[in-house]
Amino acid sequence: MQKPLIAVLLASAFSLNAQAADLIQVYQQALANDATYASARASAAAGRERITQGRAGLLPTVGINGDITKNNTDITPWNNVPSPGSNLRTNEIQVTLQQPLFHWDRWQTYQQSKLSQAISEAQFAQAQQDLITRVAQAYFDVLAAQDTLESTRAQKVAVTEQLASAKRNFEVGTQTITDTHEAQAAYDLVVSQEIAAVNDLETKKTALQAIIGTPPSTLATLRTGVSLTAPQPINVDQWVSAAENQNYAVTVAQLQLESAKRDISKNRAGHYPTVDLVASSLHRDVNGQTTSSGKTNNNSIGIQYSIPIFSGFAVTSKVRESIALEDKARNDLEANRRNAALVARQSFLGVNSGLAQVKALEAAEVSSNSALESNKLGYQVGVRINIDVLNAQRQLYQTRTDLARARYNTILAGLKLKAAAGSLREEDLQPINALLQQP
Repeated sequence: MQKPLIAVLLASAFSLNAQAADLIQVYQQALANDATYASARASAAAGRERITQGRAGLLPTVGINGDITKNNTDITPWNNVPSPGSNLRTNEIQVTLQQPLFHWDRWQTYQQSKLSQAISEAQFAQAQQDLITRVAQAYFDVLAAQDTLESTRAQKVAVTEQLASAKRNFEVGTQTITDTHEAQAAYDLVVSQEIAAVNDLETKKTALQAIIGTPPSTLATLRTGVSLTAPQPINVDQWVSAAENQNYAVTVAQLQLESAKRDISKNRAGHYPTVDLVASSLHRDVNGQTTSSGKTNNNSIGIQYSIPIFSGFAVTSKVRESIALEDKARNDLEANRRNAALVARQSFLGVNSGLAQVKALEAAEVSSNSALESNKLGYQVGVRINIDVLNAQRQLYQTRTDLARARYNTILAGLKLKAAAGSLREEDLQPINALLQQP
């Protein structure tokens, strides 16, 4: 009774192991293993400490200083009459507190720390979007390479059959040697294409492995004849507007511009006075043969201020520098806005042109298949020559490869469009994953 059960369990385990990985599973592997994403996650964790560090300059500082000193003194006067020396032991401890009351530069540093943390969070969100697009790109690059290899091998089989047919017809005298040479040339060409396709597939798998950390297993493929949808909304201006305002690169540039403005004010603070509340408590214990022996306690509290007069034009120079950097940040923001708008427009056009291309190639596939069948029939009855069949075969397989690539490129353009608009999320992989099937 146990053997059938063991067999069922082994069969189940084998079927699970044979299950092809889909896009979501590959993305989960990338989340756990991609070094670039892990670096961005660590950078975001470090950035979350900026506010605490910036606020520290506004909070009081408390410290304890102390020392223990032993002092032996021997006195030998000129008349050689012994004189008592001293043997002192001093214990001293002091507690100090300093509370900043007015430090304009520290206040600006605190405000900049908030901006720095927001920048790190925006950069991490950008890294998350980049991971989604990188995984999808690498995933579909592998599928495209597989399609190319499969198409090349199918074409090789067809060319091999055509070569064998040409040789047979030449032997019986119904065809010329030209047909055999044409078929042989087509065969040699497709063999070289197969070698290139194998190498390209290995390259694409290696690129995916660099993201997920392990050699990729069998991947789920795109279903035949899937229907792709146009982006929503269908107005390109709405996508461009979203990109100009919500793109994470634009957000980072906006925060960096605000930080640059704060930097100007912080550097100008070099001309401003500073005010601190200072308090201390001193306890001194002196033991020895001296009139100062005993215990001393001293408590003090007061206001300490500092007014800068002249610093060799350093402050003025730093202000000019920060003004120039603020102008740079403003131009960087404009450049990022324009680039985000450009990418959004290109991606939108890429999706729509991709949809039209897919539709056209689907029709071309049907036509190419019909043309191939017609040429085969014409070759059999003697109204077509061998090269016509070979060209029709090449056109059909090339059309199928182009159709698959057009679908992949359209899907990727949709993801890049959402990334440009700053709205790409992990959930956007779900509808794409639903288009896949087990090979």
